[in-house]
Amino acid sequence: MSGRGAGGSPLPPAAYPRRDPGMLPGPALRGPGPAGGVGAPWGCRLPPHGPRGSPRLQYQRPGMSPGNRMPMAGLQVGPPTGSPFGTAVPLRPGMPPTMMDPFRKRLLVPQAQPPMPAQRRGRVKQAIRELVPESQAYMDLLAFERKLDQTIARKRMEIQEAIKKPLTQKRKLRIYISNTFSPSKAEGDSVGTAGTSGGTPAGDKVASWELRVEGKLLDDPSKQKRKFSSFFKSLVIELDKELYGPDNHLVEWHRMPTTQETDGFQVKRPGDLNVKCTLLLMLDHQPPQYKLDPRLARLLGVHTQTRAAIMQALWLYIKHNQLQDGHEREYINCNRYFRQIFSCGRLRFSEIPMKLAGLLQHPDPIVINHVISVDPNDQKKTACYDIDVEVDDPLKAQMSNFLASTTNQQEIASLDVKIHETIESINQLKTQRDFMLSFSTDPQDFIQEWLRSQRRDLKIITDVIGNPEEERRAAFYHQPWAQEAVGRHIFAKVQQRRQELEQVLGIRLT
Repeated sequence: MSGRGAGGSPLPPAAYPRRDPGMLPGPALRGPGPAGGVGAPWGCRLPPHGPRGSPRLQYQRPGMSPGNRMPMAGLQVGPPTGSPFGTAVPLRPGMPPTMMDPFRKRLLVPQAQPPMPAQRRGRVKQAIRELVPESQAYMDLLAFERKLDQTIARKRMEIQEAIKKPLTQKRKLRIYISNTFSPSKAEGDSVGTAGTSGGTPAGDKVASWELRVEGKLLDDPSKQKRKFSSFFKSLVIELDKELYGPDNHLVEWHRMPTTQETDGFQVKRPGDLNVKCTLLLMLDHQPPQYKLDPRLARLLGVHTQTRAAIMQALWLYIKHNQLQDGHEREYINCNRYFRQIFSCGRLRFSEIPMKLAGLLQHPDPIVINHVISVDPNDQKKTACYDIDVEVDDPLKAQMSNFLASTTNQQEIASLDVKIHETIESINQLKTQRDFMLSFSTDPQDFIQEWLRSQRRDLKIITDVIGNPEEERRAAFYHQPWAQEAVGRHIFAKVQQRRQELEQVLGIRLT
């Protein structure tokens, strides 16, 4: 097959592209030629062919220096797909348009704006501030808002650090211990039998007593009252062993993960004699507290405390008595008291928690001795005892609510949106003012500059790249690249038709 140039003469063989898979297609661009004419690409220079796959097309815009090369719009970068040479992209009506450069496509597609930094939130431009002096008051408010935000952020961090530490207060818990007595009833005193109307159950015929253990906080300002059982880890009531035997004289309650809190405890037993009982109450300390070995307790002056407080008291004693080694700072030189307690003359500071574990015990329970009276004439059947307990500081709940509150944040965000919209409208009004002011100052230059700007925008939108002033002249198409471009275009068309024909024949054969 042979091709012909513009004058009808056959094209030289060099006009046809070489069958080299390393060569990329040159897309066609529409020029200002006659209607229906084939668009011509920019000028391209072919370097000498080296090894197979090495040649590369270098596109150069006519009239530009060799060093200033621009990539062709629609140029597909990467290995060729389809035929070795690809196909030129036509620009005739009804045919697929030229592929837009991804960079220019990003210019046309609105991109998501990143969030505005807090330091630049709602700023008014300097030019607007010069035009409107009253805007300085807004800038002063903005500066004050930044200082306020910094102060609130610092306070929030301080609250977050403070809330990690246990905030407790000592309160008085009053324990009420009372009992009631039900005397025995003769069979003739009841009408009917158990299970009948008016009858007395068989269990009520035997004398019995009931012990109640209740309590409440004194001067509790909180509206939500804590259950009595929430203050204790365990409760043991030890009755007289001679009266109730070795198997029935203990009543125990221990906290479990599934335990439901209650306002008090009740114990009911048969009997018509006064009973001596002992109540053992183990407080539920949060965080847990431990009782020190008597020797270490006398040395540190601490009887029962948390593990962190014990370690702090121990370190203060070491620091005050200069027991830390002067050369090897991780070692502690034991004095005679430490040697008796830790049974060593020298130890590492990291070994203290392990040695301290054997010197810590569970705290002593609260012991209350009480007599359950069954004498009907005894009026003192209720006893009160006050004990010290640690409760959460009400300020801790307020700090937690402050950190978890998002109501003000939502309101501030909505106000920020309104401020941003107002600033945007002010900027648009400033742009319109500059537009009209430039037109009123010099209408002729303004119109010319505006037309040039619109023409540049039109090129970006329509993806037209080139110099229309040169492309509209006939001499632009008599350059050496025009013959090669026509040959490439014709060869690409032949390859496209050949692929279509092979595809149709392949479908018919199957």
